[in-house]
Amino acid sequence: MVINVPTTSHDSHRRSHPPERDRVLIFWNPKAGAGLGEARVQRLAALLRMRHCDAEIISQIDQLVQRAAECRQSGCLRAIVAAGGDGTVALVANETPLGTPISVLPLGTENLLSKYLGLTASPDDVCMTICDGARVQLDAGEVNGRIFLLMAGCGFDADVVRRLHLQRQGNIHHLAYAKPILDSIRNYEYPELRVYCEDDSGDWAEPVTARWAFVVNLPRYAGGLQIVPDALGDDGLLDVCTFREGSFWNGIRYLGGVLLGQHQSFRDCRTVRSRRLKIESDASVPFQLDGDPGGTLPVEIRVLPQRMTILAPAAWSGQRVRTAS
Repeated sequence: MVINVPTTSHDSHRRSHPPERDRVLIFWNPKAGAGLGEARVQRLAALLRMRHCDAEIISQIDQLVQRAAECRQSGCLRAIVAAGGDGTVALVANETPLGTPISVLPLGTENLLSKYLGLTASPDDVCMTICDGARVQLDAGEVNGRIFLLMAGCGFDADVVRRLHLQRQGNIHHLAYAKPILDSIRNYEYPELRVYCEDDSGDWAEPVTARWAFVVNLPRYAGGLQIVPDALGDDGLLDVCTFREGSFWNGIRYLGGVLLGQHQSFRDCRTVRSRRLKIESDASVPFQLDGDPGGTLPVEIRVLPQRMTILAPAAWSGQRVRTAS
């Protein structure tokens, strides 16, 4: 089942915020940034103050929620800056109301959202985006009340994520994935998954059977992989990519296809679009959301159209999105 993607236009960028909104809350995850984080956060705060913004640095999520509510009520909130990795951005998105403008100071390991937006880790660039950039509306995915921005994965990749977080000590870096990957190669058994997508009438279509399943909102994945390179962040749909065969060697074949951009032509690869889906298995299979453990199957996933208000650089036009009013 494939739902046709509606055509939208990319409006001209406008200033992100009315000038009277001058409060910027910087939520800093001290575990991100490998020692450089604090200096960059302080630099960003200083630059914002030079631009006549009232910048406040916060490191506790409950304090951020309280201050954001106060600022939104008084109408002075310009933006919340998620200073950290994709997990920090997801935390801010989950804890703040619809319509809260979010910017990103990337300090984590992958920073996939910031790469999608063309944001660098330069405080100067982030300050310019906050003061002179544009608001864009992006969809989000939702699982059991939890928002994800990039993708959900079921199977081998989620098993790696589960093992990584069980073994985690301190900051996550790329080498930290080596042992979990080797452990998953030795132990993961590739149980069968049943993927049900909602059809046009709102019923479940016949299931797709697979050993790997990826639910993509934005076309970014760890390591620069593009599992669904034509996924759109504002079409009100989730892109579902499945691979039918299990085993490590099939995984190598699929990885090669992704790297070469040829996997969607494989007979055992299927890509569909849907507003809602569910994934089941007779075995205990983990799933992950934006690189964090999500739990075990079964799971039901739905799209939240235009859930996120994100600040992007004014010159950003590499992706087709709607510009917020």
